[in-house]
Amino acid sequence: MYFDSHAHLGEDCFAQDFVHIVENMRTAGVSGMMEIGFDGPSSYHAVELANRYDWIWAAVGSHPDDAAQVDEARIEEYRALCEDPRVKAIGEIGLDYHYEDPPRDVQQRAFRMQMELAQKLSLPVVIHEREAHEDGLRIISDFPDVTGVFHCFSGSPEMAQELLKLGWYLGFDGPVTYKNARRAPEVAAVTPLDRMLIETDSPYMTPVPYRGKRNDSGYVRLVAEKLAEWKGVAPEEMARLTTENGKRLFRIS
Repeated sequence: MYFDSHAHLGEDCFAQDFVHIVENMRTAGVSGMMEIGFDGPSSYHAVELANRYDWIWAAVGSHPDDAAQVDEARIEEYRALCEDPRVKAIGEIGLDYHYEDPPRDVQQRAFRMQMELAQKLSLPVVIHEREAHEDGLRIISDFPDVTGVFHCFSGSPEMAQELLKLGWYLGFDGPVTYKNARRAPEVAAVTPLDRMLIETDSPYMTPVPYRGKRNDSGYVRLVAEKLAEWKGVAPEEMARLTTENGKRLFRIS
């Protein structure tokens, strides 16, 4: 059974065949999934979805692209949503300097506000960090009591080791199956089995051999199989371990 630690089933591309997709996920052995918010509306939808299916849980928060909308009122909205027991994390939050829109200072302010919320609520966080390694590490170091997962980790093995020492988990998804995945095997090599999470980030980053098509949690097994190959364990063992890791991080009984 698989635990998809990062998905976005609320995206419009799932609207037409949502029920069918969910049924296929269960048939494919997905026993748990985190529906991840990235702005206000998607966070509300994540909580609604988690209350509809007992094997789905929610994270609420604003992605760096939504950083300009993060103010005290938005933080209060997220705080209220976190009163629902189906909410298990703050996310996805973080920094993305690829386009620098919103500006870096706006992203950093939103990131800090949401890290502070996670600290006050004693919740883990789901981090989106792209081309912002130095600032990302600097900000999380200011919140030593907060840990979580660096989703779709794109840093170096050295950065991975630094995060692992601080108690963080690393998320691996579809790109591990791509032919040009050079850094991912090096990161996987230094990551202990008890700190790995598998994820789809569906509908994005679909693994081979379905690359180019819409992704969904039914394909998370392909990520597990590639990691199992790299780590020298059976795919079933990787599925079991990453499920345990996801439930441990998000405190799911």
